[in-house]
Amino acid sequence: QVVYNLTYNTIAMHCGVDTSMLRRAIWNYVHCVFGIRYDDYDYGEVNQLLERSLKIYIKTVACYPEKTTKRMYTQFWRHFKHSEKVHINLLLLEARMQAALLYALRAVTRYMT
Repeated sequence: QVVYNLTYNTIAMHCGVDTSMLRRAIWNYVHCVFGIRYDDYDYGEVNQLLERSLKIYIKTVACYPEKTTKRMYTQFWRHFKHSEKVHINLLLLEARMQAALLYALRAVTRYMT
């Protein structure tokens, strides 16, 4: 949860921006890619906040990290700071780890019952 809550309240060249909706959209999109969906979340928000190139990047990093290229990294969010892109990558990795842990916990629970 440290990475999820990490923010400087900036986005590109804009200061004082609440980025919680964007972070939540990225987190939930990663979970959606792995088949985890939440009833209380409006997935229309994902389509509003995440452009196509970012969605492709997210899916590639989360599902096929070995296929991620520097070109893909530089093509999404061209006007954003490097630190913001690194933050997105950390967010992706934590969301992916949580999805894997949820599936592992479900497998253990099914085995125990």
